[in-house]
Amino acid sequence: MKRMMSSGAALALFFSYGANAKLTAEEAKQLGTTLTAVGAEKAGNGDGSIPEYTGGLKEAPAGYVAGSGSRIDPFAAEKPLFSIDGNNLAQYEGKLSEGSKAMLRKYPGYRLDVFTTHRTVALPKAALDRTSVVARTADTMDDGLSLVNASAAIPFPVPHNGSEAMWNHLVHYQPACTQLKYSAYIVEPGGHAYLSSAVEGWLQAPYWQEHSTADRNVYLRVRLSYEGPPRRAGEAVLFIDPIDYAQKGRRAYQYLPGQRRVKLAPDLAYDTPNPATAGSSTFDEVYLFNGSMDRFDFTLVGKREIYVPYNDWRAVYQATPAQLLKQNFLSPSQVRWEQHRVWVVEAKLKPGKRHIYSRRTFYLDEDSWVALMSDEYDARGQLFRVGTALMAPQYDSPSPSADTHVHYDLTSGAYGINVWPGATGWIRVSACKSESAWSPDALAAAGVR
Repeated sequence: MKRMMSSGAALALFFSYGANAKLTAEEAKQLGTTLTAVGAEKAGNGDGSIPEYTGGLKEAPAGYVAGSGSRIDPFAAEKPLFSIDGNNLAQYEGKLSEGSKAMLRKYPGYRLDVFTTHRTVALPKAALDRTSVVARTADTMDDGLSLVNASAAIPFPVPHNGSEAMWNHLVHYQPACTQLKYSAYIVEPGGHAYLSSAVEGWLQAPYWQEHSTADRNVYLRVRLSYEGPPRRAGEAVLFIDPIDYAQKGRRAYQYLPGQRRVKLAPDLAYDTPNPATAGSSTFDEVYLFNGSMDRFDFTLVGKREIYVPYNDWRAVYQATPAQLLKQNFLSPSQVRWEQHRVWVVEAKLKPGKRHIYSRRTFYLDEDSWVALMSDEYDARGQLFRVGTALMAPQYDSPSPSADTHVHYDLTSGAYGINVWPGATGWIRVSACKSESAWSPDALAAAGVR
């Protein structure tokens, strides 16, 4: 496949693809000079539509309630520079994902309101300093399935292949411990929106805790307690994801009140329909991609400048269901789009492997390595689902955050939104739970029996 190039001489070094190649001395010199510590181009683009990176947004705006986990929009007064819809699609095709183009062609009322670009993602100095060290030793094994010689850092700021880029996404920076209160909704083709999940959850990222007592093989632990709707109240799940998928694999546990017991749940992965979104997406579509990479071959295509959802605090934290959840798509007036550089990764189903998708394209933000968009193709090679993640950085505790994500079904016209705090929920840094809280035995206590 032809590699896509963006402006900037720094990109020349990015296309020396190899099999699990470590950072070269020449590449290392770029970090902190022409590139940021995590590998993004510091400079803006030629026409100024993407500005220079100056460290991101590290201070909360006036009016933010400290510790609330419900973040206000510091750019609320800004107006769109222009809008893209089906009528002027051809003018902007070169800066749109395939999924965006498909949505604009299918729905006459769909549009992208494009705003001034702000590179707001910020990471703590310790994470940046650690990345400059770890980048020289990080590697993968087992055909890219396992991450080695890396912790508390972005492992591959200059990726050489698709699995390295996707590992950057999987272990992207996040606070050591986070507490969430959020909802998931399904919007039927006719426009009726109903609650599919109301959740209180806890995330722990042992990978980013250098002195954690947790299993060092684990990069993420997630525990979710379902409070609604009534049919799901009392359920609880626990996910433990390793950096060594080839040897250990995901450990998943589920508590169902009717059974009054915790059971191993190996099916809570891959393309199993996710009940949290009423089956409108799969388990490995949470955060657009999660879990093992063993069913696909991942190819690093290159870099592009495209329009992506970014700085979307209004949609993530202020909007109500009535304001945001419209027929066939999120209300265009609530979603902010900006032009950013993204890494493009293509995933193709391996021969002999099973998945409902035959091909997937992921668009990874250069400043954070978080997946911002995805295109999902069915077994016939037809574009089936379009994924978008709403980037809303945590300026109060500097870190990227694109937890809220949406999947549009181009066949049915339905869509689901997941991990959405909205006007009544929150995503906030919290004290870490004890080790005992992450055991299967403790999971039943999280539900209502």
